[in-house]
Amino acid sequence: MSTVESRAATLDSGATTRRSRANKAFDIGGLILTLITVIFAVLWAFPIYWALITTLKPEQQAIAKTVEFLPRTWTVEAYWHVLVNTMIGRWYINSLVTSLAVTVITLGTSALTAYALSQLRFPGRTVLWYLILASFMVPLTALIVNHFILMAQFSLINTWMGVVLPQLIHPVVIIVYKNFFDSVPKEYREAAKMDSAGEFQIFRRIYLPMNWGVTTALAIVTFIGAWNAFLWPFLAVSRPEMMNVAVGITSVNDAFGVQYARELAGAILAALLVAVLYLIFQRRVTQAIMLSAGVKG
Repeated sequence: MSTVESRAATLDSGATTRRSRANKAFDIGGLILTLITVIFAVLWAFPIYWALITTLKPEQQAIAKTVEFLPRTWTVEAYWHVLVNTMIGRWYINSLVTSLAVTVITLGTSALTAYALSQLRFPGRTVLWYLILASFMVPLTALIVNHFILMAQFSLINTWMGVVLPQLIHPVVIIVYKNFFDSVPKEYREAAKMDSAGEFQIFRRIYLPMNWGVTTALAIVTFIGAWNAFLWPFLAVSRPEMMNVAVGITSVNDAFGVQYARELAGAILAALLVAVLYLIFQRRVTQAIMLSAGVKG
C-alpha cells in the first residue's frame, strides 16, 4: 500500500471515529430530551388522571388522607348523581346553542369584514383597520361592566342572546381572514368582475371556498372558546335553567357541602365534548392556534 493510500485510510478511519462519537453524543442528548419530555408529560397528565380516578371512588375514599392511585371500590355514583340530579342536559343544550351561535355569527361577520378591508376601497377603511388592530390592547374583562349594563338595559339578562352578543368580539379572526384574502391572486377577482359578478358573489364563490381550511380551523377554536367561557355567562345568567355547562357544574353539590367526586364528575362531563372535538380535529386546532399566534406575534 502506498503512502498516499495509507494516509487516506487513516483519515477515513479518523472521520469514522469522529462520526461515531458525534452519533453517540447525539443519541445521549436525544435520550435526555426524551426523558425530560416524558417527565413533563406525566406531570401535565397527572391532574387529569387524578380527577378521573377520583370520580370513580366513593366520596369517603375521595376525601381520605391516604394517597391511592386506584380506587379500592369502583363506582359511577358520582356520574349518576350529576346526570340524574342536576340539569346538565339543559346546560349542555344552552352551551351548544350559545357556542354555535357565537361561532357562526363570528365567522360570518369576520369574513365579510375582512373581505371588505382586503378587497374594497371605501372612506374610513384605514381607520377601521387600525381600530381592529388596536382592539388587541383592550382586554375583554375591562368591558364586562359595560356589557352587563347594556344587556340589562336591553332586558337580555338570563337569555341566550344576552350570553352570545358580548362574546362576538374576535378581532384575531378578522385579521387572519384578511391576511388570507390578501394572498388570493387579483386575477380571480378581475375575471369575476368581467363576468358581471357582484361583490357578495365573488366573496361566496371565490374567496370563501379558497379558505375553507382556515374557516374550519377558526370555527373549531371559536366554538371551544365559547363552550369554555365562564366569566361572562356567570355574570349574565342567574337562573339555573339558563346556565351553560361551565357555570352549571359549579352548583353540583348538596346539603352536605362540596362533594369532590361529584364536582369532578361534572367537570369531566362538561369537558367531554370539547375533548372529543380536539381529538378529532387536532390538526385543525393546531393550525388555528399557529395562525392566531402568528397574528399576535
